[in-house]
Amino acid sequence: MSLVIAVDGPAASGKGTVARGLARHYGLPHLDTGKLYRAVALSLLRWGGDPDSEFAALRAVHEISGLMDDPELKSETVGGIASRISAYPAVRAALLERQREFAGQPGGAVLDGRDIGTVIAPQATAKLFVTAAVEERAKRRHAELTAAGLPVHLEDVLIDLRARDERDSHRSAAPLVMADDALLLETTTMGPDEALAEAIRLVESRRRS
Repeated sequence: MSLVIAVDGPAASGKGTVARGLARHYGLPHLDTGKLYRAVALSLLRWGGDPDSEFAALRAVHEISGLMDDPELKSETVGGIASRISAYPAVRAALLERQREFAGQPGGAVLDGRDIGTVIAPQATAKLFVTAAVEERAKRRHAELTAAGLPVHLEDVLIDLRARDERDSHRSAAPLVMADDALLLETTTMGPDEALAEAIRLVESRRRS
């Protein structure tokens, strides 16, 4: 029986860690859909395209080969551009089929992003919405970027996350919303292991229902 798990939530909520853990636990392939948009953003950045141009962003969609594991994907500059271009309907449409094909693999898959349960895989077996207080998310992202050797200030990260939340929640194309049938996973006070254990419990509760 196919098992498709949709993991949605805002930036730095822990959804990626949870999704990777679920993929390991269930032996399923995993796709961080945010990396697709970051790869488009990095492509755009490298050839000097205008992030405010939907046409330029759409062109960059076709130039992401080889960029999915580039270390620069983690940079705040790329993340900010990704958040902006992800609001373009043409960009989302161009990446939609790729994500749906991944979700449709025999046996299932785990996907994390912002519109998995609402747009990409609305018929997913289990849907989780992972969130945390924005201040805690800023601390996590700051620690991640610092560990990667990137010079960032906590206050700047917090400002960026608040702006990203605003864009993601109010864009016209597939805004960040919790699917009606999603299960909430609030990770503000949880460590990675605790969050994963709760995620597995939630998935199992949905599989039994």
